[in-house]
Amino acid sequence: MTERRVPRAFQLPWGSGLILEEAAIEGGLHEPALELLRYERGERKGQLAIRFSAYSPEGELERRPLIVNERELARLKKEIDRAPRLKALLKKLVE
Repeated sequence: MTERRVPRAFQLPWGSGLILEEAAIEGGLHEPALELLRYERGERKGQLAIRFSAYSPEGELERRPLIVNERELARLKKEIDRAPRLKALLKKLVE
């Protein structure tokens, strides 16, 4: 799996900031990743968000939907457990 440092910058049309935490695994065709974003500029400044991403084996962000296979869930959960702020925000989604 490609090593991606955190924090690192991100830029979207509506704002930019830092990826604070990332939970990622090596998948079959891509690397599924959940990323905790903090906007530092733009209309969403100060907000946290979760980006559901897929990276190519070369480490490039892919412009396609994230697909996580059922057999990948346990490995992805282990990575989420290592990202406490991301995990806390995801809990709000499912509770």
